[in-house]
Amino acid sequence: MRLPFLAVLTVSLTLALVIQPSQAQNAFMPNQVKWGPAPPFIPAGAQLAVLEGNPMADTGDYTIRLKMPDGYKIAPHTHPLRENVTVISGTLIVGMGDKWDDSKTMNFSAGSFAYLDPSVHHYAGASGETIIQIHGQAPVKFNYINAADDPSSKK
Repeated sequence: MRLPFLAVLTVSLTLALVIQPSQAQNAFMPNQVKWGPAPPFIPAGAQLAVLEGNPMADTGDYTIRLKMPDGYKIAPHTHPLRENVTVISGTLIVGMGDKWDDSKTMNFSAGSFAYLDPSVHHYAGASGETIIQIHGQAPVKFNYINAADDPSSKK
């Protein structure tokens, strides 16, 4: 008696997942993540995927992924809201302070997690192709310590 119930339940769940493509996607397999160019306020060369929410909205939850090539660097900056970061693959390089200093960096391998409270001065880079997942409250904003480091001001 239990086997038919489980079979019906399995088929129902499968159909529910297959029939919902017209709705917003709320679960992703790695090959379903849609990458696009990163916003102009971070250096060119990275790719961004929005998994949840709108990171540029005035408010609301968001989850994004950032794919960075080997050697990629983001100059010292702050964020007005807390930033929660999980390393998916590669190695994230992070340092604290107003100027990039290799001697003050730490390497975070896949599976690592860190959060930075608002206004913490930090910089980040990638060793090998690196993918990080960031979640928090919108809007995502970068405040560069040195205004000349802001890539959006160079266009």
